[in-house]
Amino acid sequence: MILNHTIMQYFEWYTNGDGNHWNRLKEDAATLKERGIDAVWIPPVTKADNNQNPGYSVYDHFDIGEFDQKGSVRTKYGTKEELKAAIQACHDNDIKVYVDVVMNHKAGADETEVFQVVEVDPENRTEVISEPFDIEGYTKFTFPGRNGKYSDFIWNYTHFNGTDYDHATGNTGVYRILGENKGWNENVDDEKGNFDYLMFSNIDYKHPDVRNEMIEWGKWLIDELGIDGMRLDAIKHIESYFVRDFVQAMNEHTDNNFYFVGEFWRADVQTNESFLVDADYSLDLFDVALHYNLKEASEAGAAYDLRTIFDNTLVKENPLNAVTFVDNHDSQPGEALESFVKDWFKQSAYALTLLRYDGFPVVFYGDYYGIAGDAPVEGKQMAIDPLLYVRKKKAFGQQDDYFDHENVIGWVRRGAKEVDHSGCAVIINSGTEDAEKIMFVGKERQGQVWIDYTNTRDEEVIIDEEGNGLFKVNPGSVSVYCQKEE
Repeated sequence: MILNHTIMQYFEWYTNGDGNHWNRLKEDAATLKERGIDAVWIPPVTKADNNQNPGYSVYDHFDIGEFDQKGSVRTKYGTKEELKAAIQACHDNDIKVYVDVVMNHKAGADETEVFQVVEVDPENRTEVISEPFDIEGYTKFTFPGRNGKYSDFIWNYTHFNGTDYDHATGNTGVYRILGENKGWNENVDDEKGNFDYLMFSNIDYKHPDVRNEMIEWGKWLIDELGIDGMRLDAIKHIESYFVRDFVQAMNEHTDNNFYFVGEFWRADVQTNESFLVDADYSLDLFDVALHYNLKEASEAGAAYDLRTIFDNTLVKENPLNAVTFVDNHDSQPGEALESFVKDWFKQSAYALTLLRYDGFPVVFYGDYYGIAGDAPVEGKQMAIDPLLYVRKKKAFGQQDDYFDHENVIGWVRRGAKEVDHSGCAVIINSGTEDAEKIMFVGKERQGQVWIDYTNTRDEEVIIDEEGNGLFKVNPGSVSVYCQKEE
């Protein structure tokens, strides 16, 4: 059976912190499957430094809403029991579950320690700007609420290579921890000289005990929750060979039936490719370059040449390892990597990710259900649902591109014989006037009636004796034509 798989990122930065998110996922699972979602990427399940944190300030990897730590038993999203129930509901509806895994740093330590550091230039972490000196850092993690259950590993300053706060003086900076075998990991992104350090207490993957602890934790998480994959956060800051070893260990633990996608936030495809080489192509990467192309197109309007929309993207250069997305929790308004695709182009952007042959596409919760917070954004479910339907039922077969006009591009999916009424013709217009394009859908389709499944255009297209259709589109819009089903 031919299938087009689709992921939903089932959270946004301001997801309600009432502790009921896992319950909402449980109730939503059947509907998600019906609409064409085959996998959900859920937020970090591990205990953060407070129960309103989205999960990226990890305190205890082994607490997934089970222990009374950092102010509550639950995480922002709920308890361990509720999480397990949500995962079971997804599995009952044939939806895979990918957990967001944060392995770069730890936050909210239980105790301080005194140790020696040097301060480095925040813009060039290879440049030391101080003599060695002592600081009092939050680097000791004892997890008193968990009391050694699942793991008796106690983290101290020797397990980290950098931190950013001196409790003794109240000073902040990028402090590299000194000691035997200490230093930044080398196989990381070279932005800022060396981008090993990101925030909080930076985990040192040169330390063999750390490597072993995190690999054992990954196995535990898989066994504890029965998940199907992981989204690896901030991997450009993590030793690439450790990422490779971690993925290999998880695959061996799960008979190589486990899925990985990594967040390497660089739009440069060559840098992405270098990471994939280091990691033995053992995981997919988000196509950050395509996201930025979509953002630029949405901002430039008719001035953007749509024929170049896939230039220098991962999905074009390395389609087998590309996970395509329009926006996510980091790119949404107000966040660190804000780069939100403008509303008028959002449906077109989703057509460019959902309805093409290459790439494993993600639908963002914030785009679908809306974004909360101080600057709320309405959801676009009405715009995305028709595209999900076409992806699930129609967008199969050979792809023929009509990237022949700077403001009006299109493509045809010829359909698959084993899928009734399959095939589609997509046309996108960034201009200010109505546009049209003649596209070939197959001689065998002569006389068929095709309609716009986005409900933007209401005319019917009759396929002519040569197998062509004249497909029309509104200004600043997308139309998706498929055979009309009686």
